[in-house]
Amino acid sequence: MSLLTGEWQRLARERLVGILGDAFGEGGPDVWMYALVAQGSPGRALVELADRADDVLVVGAGRRGLWRRACGRSVTRYCLTHATCPVLAVPPSPLESELATVHRRNAWGLRLDTGDLGREAVRREGA
Repeated sequence: MSLLTGEWQRLARERLVGILGDAFGEGGPDVWMYALVAQGSPGRALVELADRADDVLVVGAGRRGLWRRACGRSVTRYCLTHATCPVLAVPPSPLESELATVHRRNAWGLRLDTGDLGREAVRREGA
């Protein structure tokens, strides 16, 4: 292993552990897991690492626009097709598209219609 590869792995591992700490807190999740850094094509690397029958591979099933579908392969689809272990594809939060809309309106300097948000909140509470 070259010095640069070793340094890359060390930095990637530190970043991954930091992100997991931010996501799960000091106590961590209530399930056993480990952080592993791998280099390669994302789908292939995930499938090669989760190669035992008792592994569970958890991947995000994010929304993909027409452009991304045309230009790139889906890591989730690759994992679902090639993995030998169970794969859990987690869909994005329904709030993600609403947050993206608000972010676009803010970026474009458009006013946010708070009346729509209030009506939507009342509708959700009543449902």
